[in-house]
Amino acid sequence: MVEFSDFQCPYCKRGADTMAEVLKAYPNDVNLVFKNLPLPFHKQAGPAAKAALAAGKQGKFWEMHDRLFNNQQRLSAGFYEEQAKDLGLDVEKFKTDLNDPELEKQLKADMDLAQKHGISGTPGFFVNGVEVRGAMPVDHFKGIIDRWLKETA
Repeated sequence: MVEFSDFQCPYCKRGADTMAEVLKAYPNDVNLVFKNLPLPFHKQAGPAAKAALAAGKQGKFWEMHDRLFNNQQRLSAGFYEEQAKDLGLDVEKFKTDLNDPELEKQLKADMDLAQKHGISGTPGFFVNGVEVRGAMPVDHFKGIIDRWLKETA
């Protein structure tokens, strides 16, 4: 599965919670790839995306991902640094990585991929090629996955 999401979007928080349920239900059958799609009217979405990517350079992407979604009202430079410290990251490296041009390239590549596939809102998903727009309930995803698993059995 591929998820296009924005850390400041309340619907994306719902989507992230749903993805956690899906991964728990299908631990051996589903992998999730997260793609950043920060919307321009969410001023902290881009910086939050960079914070997650910078944490990922130290092996803590998903941990930062969860903290960003669970604290959407607190998103700020100070919060990102506080979380980096709390996650046991090398904070100086984290701060340096936030300004790494490679992160900007990765962010742009995610956004370009979303545009290529016609995704302009968040969250957006592809489940084995099937597009799902919006924060749909877990049963919607389970239906698609179960159909796919049945076809490939």
